[in-house]
Amino acid sequence: MRASLTAFILTSVLLAAGYVAATAQHTKYGVTVTEVKRHALAKVRTYTWTVSHPSLDKTADEQIIAAVDRELTTLGLTKLATGRGDAEVTYASVVRTDVDLKSKPSTSGALRTYPVGILVVQVRDSTTRQMLFSGSVDSPIDTEPARLEAAINAATTALFKKYPVPDAKR
Repeated sequence: MRASLTAFILTSVLLAAGYVAATAQHTKYGVTVTEVKRHALAKVRTYTWTVSHPSLDKTADEQIIAAVDRELTTLGLTKLATGRGDAEVTYASVVRTDVDLKSKPSTSGALRTYPVGILVVQVRDSTTRQMLFSGSVDSPIDTEPARLEAAINAATTALFKKYPVPDAKR
């Protein structure tokens, strides 16, 4: 159990780090889905949260979890407070700084920079630990606390539009 949890955490970190490295090479923002097991996801009715790499900002962490919970509830899934659900959900988030290479340099020669938020959400089978869904979204964000929740909600909504469900649930 401990070994599988360690492997799960390592996989999540490597996924987030690899995604950051890959997206740092371009400025195309949006949603990327890297894993979908449509047939297995159709059987998922309940979920629990598992160890993740939470945002260092406690408020952002709570907002991300609330946004993911809201999207999963909309899709018809039920969150279990205790016990084991059909699936385990986790997330990782990072903020990177991108540079606008087309901006006019300041008097010091610096180009304009802006924060980009990256959110990775994974859903795994709680018994086999098989990845059922893995998606990420990256987007320029306003890190001002008063506007961050709206950015988190928009990113989470965009990500879950790629979650495969029967059209009747949308």
